[in-house]
Amino acid sequence: MHRLLPLVLLLALAGCATKPPANPENLCEIFREKPKWHEAALKMNQRWGAPIQVPMAMMYQESSFKHDALPPRYYFLGFIPWGRVSTAYGYAQAKDETWADYKKDAGGWGASRDNFADALDFMGWYMQKSYNVNRTSKWDAYGQYLNYHEGWGGYRNRSYDAKPWLKTVSQKVQARASLFGAQYKSCEQELSRGGWFW
Repeated sequence: MHRLLPLVLLLALAGCATKPPANPENLCEIFREKPKWHEAALKMNQRWGAPIQVPMAMMYQESSFKHDALPPRYYFLGFIPWGRVSTAYGYAQAKDETWADYKKDAGGWGASRDNFADALDFMGWYMQKSYNVNRTSKWDAYGQYLNYHEGWGGYRNRSYDAKPWLKTVSQKVQARASLFGAQYKSCEQELSRGGWFW
């Protein structure tokens, strides 16, 4: 039994590391609870120039900060599970093909979609591409989310015009990014100065 104790403790700690934040509505509370997430957000910001609140608002929308989030299933005849609606997975709900492009371009072959730092860096990379391809400002959470959801070609062709529900979701992402931005402004210095304490 004593030999099993370290393994049990290790598994318990691993579970804590991937558990969604207790208060996902408040960016300051998220980073106080998970200081490593704040470090990852700062690195993403330095690397890609994306304001922290925008990819965090997008991630909230995509996965509710669940490391192993999956898209809905297809149901054959309405009740038999029949695969997933897409290959999206993890914090950022990145699809297989796009994740492979990111790993080749910027992420390294060890990057994982269920690792928060990798997923957030992926979102920063995607936002940079959205700026390069479609000139969508990295501060424009509404436009960035439409790029993220529809792809760069879809955004350019305005495929979202046929999806009023998506525009509504993008407005929610914009509102959350504004809220997260105001919250972060109130605790940025404290987190950066005393993050070790937390």
